[in-house]
Amino acid sequence: MVVIRLSRVGAANTPKYRVTVADSRKPTCGRYIEVVGTYIPTPRGKEKEVELDLEKINSWISKGAQPTARVKKLISIAGGVSKQ
Repeated sequence: MVVIRLSRVGAANTPKYRVTVADSRKPTCGRYIEVVGTYIPTPRGKEKEVELDLEKINSWISKGAQPTARVKKLISIAGGVSKQ
């Protein structure tokens, strides 16, 4: 099954996340199919909190990918509508 989930990157105490499309059997921070956005919980300066490619996300959802609960929330924050 293909899932859309967060993968942590960044230094200690400054978390940043990639929104990735990956096989559910792979580790969370392991191999992924595609990066479709970023999420920074504590943005600094000109950084944006949520940046998503909604066209790619909707394409993957139409193909059967399942977004996690957090990703569904990020999609709604970014202005998209989750079809799930």
